[in-house]
Amino acid sequence: MTLIERSFRERIVLVGVVTWPHSLDEVEASLDELGLLVDTAGADEAARVVQARDSLDPATFIGSGKAAELHRLCEQVDADTVVFDDELTPAQQRNLEKLIGRTAIDRTAVILDIFAQNARSEEGKTQVELALLRYRLPRLRGRGASLSQQAGGIGTRGPGETQLEVDRRRIMRRIAKLDAELRQLGATRRTQLRARRRGAARTVSLVGYTNAGKSTLLNTLTDAGVLVENRLFATLDPRTRRLELPGGEVVLCSDTVGFVRKLPHQLVESFRSTLEVVSGTDLLVHVVDASAADPEAQMDAVRSVLGEIGAGDVPELVAFNKADRAPAASERLRATHPGSVALSALTGEGGPELLAAIGAALRASDRTLELLVPCERGDVLAALHRAGEIVEQRDAGDMLAVRVRLDEQGRHRFAEFAAATRPDRQEAT
Repeated sequence: MTLIERSFRERIVLVGVVTWPHSLDEVEASLDELGLLVDTAGADEAARVVQARDSLDPATFIGSGKAAELHRLCEQVDADTVVFDDELTPAQQRNLEKLIGRTAIDRTAVILDIFAQNARSEEGKTQVELALLRYRLPRLRGRGASLSQQAGGIGTRGPGETQLEVDRRRIMRRIAKLDAELRQLGATRRTQLRARRRGAARTVSLVGYTNAGKSTLLNTLTDAGVLVENRLFATLDPRTRRLELPGGEVVLCSDTVGFVRKLPHQLVESFRSTLEVVSGTDLLVHVVDASAADPEAQMDAVRSVLGEIGAGDVPELVAFNKADRAPAASERLRATHPGSVALSALTGEGGPELLAAIGAALRASDRTLELLVPCERGDVLAALHRAGEIVEQRDAGDMLAVRVRLDEQGRHRFAEFAAATRPDRQEAT
């Protein structure tokens, strides 16, 4: 069962807290996004509360007086659940539920619920279950010795083991099992990634804020037939398709899960193997919704997650999408981000410019290396075939001139054979 029941549309009260250095506008924008998340999860916003505080209350997050006021508001609007925009500690969650008489959850719980609805593949379902268990483990509740369990016999008398401890141990075992499964899936995915890097095709990953239009763009560029919906986190499982560039080059283009502000740490950890597709790619196409209220903040949120998964140094091409909806904003953003492109994934406007920019960016970061290998070093040639893709091979006197595409590790490994470093290069060529 997911965190928000879906047999009816629940009525939700949203709660945000303004603390330094954040402003009221920032909190309101975050609550607007939380409202969209709640709607995606299958509930309706009944009211919202914004409180300004010098610091968060460690016991109740908003203070007991505000909690009592929130209880009265929930009675007035007939709310079923209260959702807080920031993550609650287990103690704060328990205390709030006692004071307001309703379920209290946070943004993390809503996002996890949406992921649970949208997971389709076995790997995606495993990743979501693992994230949910990691979130729920510290929130287990028991009723003390009233749930004690014990068997008869010497050594078993006393209070025994509480149901809470049994549940915690059961969840820990399940987490360990899911972790092992994902490690195995991750190893398989890394093997596939290494094979792709050695192959002729370069790799491009579409990244961006959720609902920025990545899946629509993949469909427009490759006729991928990927699910497209105007809602948050419609795509969880990555899709990879062949994409032909104007110069005739063929690349592999992957769609990825969208990011969001305050993306739960549990999700980043659970989806790390999937996100390795991003960290191992040749080029990131950062798709930005030009019609969003604050596209710069969305870009910062995406880049923060990219840094967390080790993809902060991957070359990036910014593509401002939905130019048909916000032409002035897209041109303004394009002017402030040199090298970016503006387009509409829905109409295809700007598509040729994007493809040309992808080709130029890939050529600028080409991994092709010119090597001079002694003819008698068949072992080196065999190792080059295993480590990368040999683009061209020709005789050069007592040497073989080899153009090979290698990753960074391969370039270091075969650096001694680089043509530019060999003193006999002139004679050999």
